[in-house]
Amino acid sequence: MSHKPDLELALIQSELTWQDPAANRAHFADLLAEARAADLVILPEMFSTGFSMHSSALAEPEDGPTTAWLLEQAERIGSVICGSLIIQIADGSYRNRLLWARPDGTLAHYDKRHLFRMAGEHKHYAAGEQQVLLELKGWRVRPLICYDLRFPVWSRDAGGTDLLLYTANWPAARRQHWNRLLPARAIENLCYVAAVNRIGSDGNGHPYSGDSQVLDFQGEALLTPGEAAGVFRVRLSAANLATYRERFPAHLDADGFSLGEPDGF
Repeated sequence: MSHKPDLELALIQSELTWQDPAANRAHFADLLAEARAADLVILPEMFSTGFSMHSSALAEPEDGPTTAWLLEQAERIGSVICGSLIIQIADGSYRNRLLWARPDGTLAHYDKRHLFRMAGEHKHYAAGEQQVLLELKGWRVRPLICYDLRFPVWSRDAGGTDLLLYTANWPAARRQHWNRLLPARAIENLCYVAAVNRIGSDGNGHPYSGDSQVLDFQGEALLTPGEAAGVFRVRLSAANLATYRERFPAHLDADGFSLGEPDGF
């Protein structure tokens, strides 16, 4: 049985102002106040700009204003805050990077591995190279970004992930895929899944239906705000997760595998 405490999540589902980081920071600052004291607050993918391919024009350095803002907000509300934005790293490449900002002023990050070629993302960004497993109150949390959801090998691990986290700009046209793949990831990994998507339309005219959600280890919904805007909280039970894994230890029969470099990278 687990001796970890429960974990309180706050999901922020919102419209985004197209390619305007200052406007989005101001907007989310108000919403983050409502998420105060949650253990983990999750923002959408590219929350400061929308899902833009204008990487060279919009990229911030690793110590840029949105990174500094995230750390300030994390300290202000006493929560870890995560979400992705456009970052240019030291080697000059652009990354769709999820930042994990802690209240103590430290940062971790995950770079999106699977770049959405149907929008040309692979032409404007460099792919991430490794999975990341983060610890929060004894919970093992693995962040992933949007298109990563379609790739079960990348979502799978042998590290005993407790919470898979997806931050996304997933268009309404493919909402059925989103709503079917998320429960599959929860069931096959015997873990909780939290997924945050945006709503509204972007600068390219693509509508987004939200469908942010939190699922338990059997793929059952714990939180489903639909297309509503707002801050949505849910508490994850460590004891329930431990009990389920003890009673149904399918992970003990999982296939061993190693991750190689896929074609096209």
